[in-house]
Amino acid sequence: MAKRILVHTALAIGAFVSVFPYLLVVLTAFKTQAQLSSTHPWLPGTPPTADNLAEVFAGDFPRFLLNTAVMTAVLTAGQLVFTTFAAYAFARLRFRGRDVLFWLFVATMMVPSAVTMIPLFLIMRELDLVNTWYGLLVPYVLGTPYGIFLMRQFFKSLPAGLEEAARIDGAGALTILMRVMLPLCRPALGTLAIITVISSWNSFLWPLIITSGDDTKVITVALATLKIGIGVDYNLMMAGSLIALVPMVAVFIFFQRHIVRSVVLTGLK
Repeated sequence: MAKRILVHTALAIGAFVSVFPYLLVVLTAFKTQAQLSSTHPWLPGTPPTADNLAEVFAGDFPRFLLNTAVMTAVLTAGQLVFTTFAAYAFARLRFRGRDVLFWLFVATMMVPSAVTMIPLFLIMRELDLVNTWYGLLVPYVLGTPYGIFLMRQFFKSLPAGLEEAARIDGAGALTILMRVMLPLCRPALGTLAIITVISSWNSFLWPLIITSGDDTKVITVALATLKIGIGVDYNLMMAGSLIALVPMVAVFIFFQRHIVRSVVLTGLK
């Protein structure tokens, strides 16, 4: 009993530490400037106000939210399509240099993304794609090494007999992929989709570098620019952060079973 109490106490403390920053976001978003300076951060403002949310929505924030949703949808669709084709080729098709090419591609996962930002920006500048949707999407819409590695390993775990039986029936490589392999890959596809949605929605560095106008600005960059004068309006920033958090919370609520399965499948914390 004592061990169980200690375990649950530790879990409760860990859960509180994890949830507390989000609680501060919610509480601060519904406070006025006067309440922010006169009350403790962990106490709600009395009475709460929705003026911060109204002020955020009165500006261009809805456009930035839509831009983020479009970017996330396009990147997720591109990842699922192109990553699946590339992973199937690396896992099942036979061609010269296949394994060498695959491991060279996977080796790029060891390179920090910040290292490739300047070369990517220079390439986009030479192609005249700076501050455009193409420049924002092209570097990541065609798949990532991690996604290809994940799907390739899942393809290799499927029984080869299924593919051989389909070939005996006259199916080609594309038919086998679409009608035999993909229905069996739903757990891996769900994992890849969830990871891509979360990473795309929270993407900051590349959108900050490649975009400068409001037409392509995403919500993370917009939050960083919510400043007045030489200070920061924390009430507006927390209101914007709350709006940005709502879609991710909805994803967690509706797809928590898939998120848990993705953690088991990938081994990620």
